Amino acid sequence: MNKHFPTWQAPDGSPLSCVEKIKVLNDNFGELREIMQEAMEDALLMGCDEEQFRLVMRSVVEELHNPYGKPDGQD
Repeated sequence: MNKHFPTWQAPDGSPLSCVEKIKVLNDNFGELREIMQEAMEDALLMGCDEEQFRLVMRSVVEELHNPYGKPDGQD
């Protein structure tokens, strides 16, 4: 499986530099990737259309909300 992680950025586009924050983000990202891969494999084995599955996963991401509001200056 691809172990590439993004360069995590602050709202201003600068890369995060705190090692502990990056570790937590990478751990969370890795876990999500594994769960999503397993869910896709299950869906395909059960006969689900791959493109529909991908669309549903994208819609889940779009439905996420920021409980902390938008960063300053981003209305």
